[in-house]
This record gives sequence, structure tokens and C-alpha cells, in this order.
Amino acid sequence: MPTIHATDRTGVTREVEAETGLSLMENLRDKGGMDIAAICGGMASCATCHVHVDVDWMDRLPPAEPDEIELVEFTEAYDEARSRLSCQIRVTEDLDGLRLTLAPEA
Repeated sequence: MPTIHATDRTGVTREVEAETGLSLMENLRDKGGMDIAAICGGMASCATCHVHVDVDWMDRLPPAEPDEIELVEFTEAYDEARSRLSCQIRVTEDLDGLRLTLAPEA
């Protein structure tokens, strides 16, 4: 089970024992108790699961699809180097040790 190091909006970092095959959003919300609205249910249409991934991990993630990029670009917390939608990242063993921070709510 990969461990994800997730920092919430108050600055507290939690270690989330993630389940492979689920999205990062599902793991953060359901297994890590993180405050992620995920209003669209993981359909990449709301950006309420926006996270800032540690820059050292960005090249290890699957590339973002154009729809995902468009959504995060229009958020106030957009960071060109680190913004991703956590619903669009499937957890695999390769993500063991991933570090991220929940983006501020808009």
C-alpha cells in the first residue's frame, strides 16, 4: 500500500495509506479524512479536488489531459508547476511517498 504525504489547508501533514486503483481524490477524502469537496464526484468538471503536487513528483505522474489543465488554470490557486486534479490521478505503487498539499478553496 503506497503512503501519500498530504498537507491540509491548515498546514497539517497526514500520512495516508492509499489503496491502489482508486483515484488520489478518493484516497485523500475517504482514507485520509481530508477536506475535499469533490462536488462532481471525480468527473473532472469542478476542480474542488485541486492539489499542489510537490514539484519533484510532477514528472512521475501521468500527464494531465487538456480538460484538467483548463479547469485548474481558472482557479485562483493555480500553480503552473504543481497544480493537478486529484480525481484524475490513479494511485499505483509507484506513487509511494508522493507529497502534496490541498489547494486553497476558492
